Amino acid sequence: MAVVEASLVDAAFAKINLTLRVLGRRADGYHELESLVVFADVADSLTLVPDETLTLDVFGPFASASGKIDDNLVLKAFDALQQRVEGLKVGRFTLDKKLPVAAGIGGGSADAAAALRLIARLNGIAIGDTRLAAAALATGADVPVCLEGKARIMRGVGEKLSPPLRLPPLPAVLVNPGVPLGTKDVFGKFTLVPGAKLASDDVPAEFDALIHYLERNGNDLTDAAIACVPEIATVLDALSAQRGARLARMSGSGATCFALFDTSEAAAAAANVLETAHRGWWVAATAFAAAHS
Repeated sequence: MAVVEASLVDAAFAKINLTLRVLGRRADGYHELESLVVFADVADSLTLVPDETLTLDVFGPFASASGKIDDNLVLKAFDALQQRVEGLKVGRFTLDKKLPVAAGIGGGSADAAAALRLIARLNGIAIGDTRLAAAALATGADVPVCLEGKARIMRGVGEKLSPPLRLPPLPAVLVNPGVPLGTKDVFGKFTLVPGAKLASDDVPAEFDALIHYLERNGNDLTDAAIACVPEIATVLDALSAQRGARLARMSGSGATCFALFDTSEAAAAAANVLETAHRGWWVAATAFAAAHS
């Protein structure tokens, strides 16, 4: 009797840019970035059932916005690893798409990283294998930082990662106004200010000190994103107005924004207020962590 291998499941946690600075433009047209990245406890879910055929099925609240299956980063991640590792076992992927698409929280990149982790588990490849890291970068700029899901400072186009950082838990609310926003569109509105310097890797590990650090280091793409999607300004104002909000900011190139709170109770209360007042928004009470297992 043939042995049926069990299905493998992984979570693709939302990637949050606590800061995002644009330091310059490279000769290849890409921008040099610097970003303090953490991960929320909201996630897509990816399942891999070992099989002789590679397939992908997408369902869930945001499945219809995920685009063509052939263009999905889950399949691109497998292709990138297959080019580097011969004889990979394959299978049937099923993606439960719970995170907004084109939203500045790295949903597609997190999905790709989850796919790489699942393929690695199926094939006995260590998470620190350099071929896995190379496949991540070949798939997309945000995939390397999502691969291990640890708080880091990300630089370059995403390939330069600091050692993992020790940060406090950050109760938060995530809000997306329901408008997809492409990174290319945001950079089309962005004006580079030359002379920016790299920040230190010494990020405070204490909550209040971290809030002050974040207040000094913002998101350079905010104005350009608002020029594309004015609703972002409305979201930021609504988050800032919530009781107990310590900081409100846009993540990545938008349009998702977040606010940080002292307690999870304050975050949950704010999420309830926002969800009631804005039925068309995607709202999630969450917590940002330095690592997710």
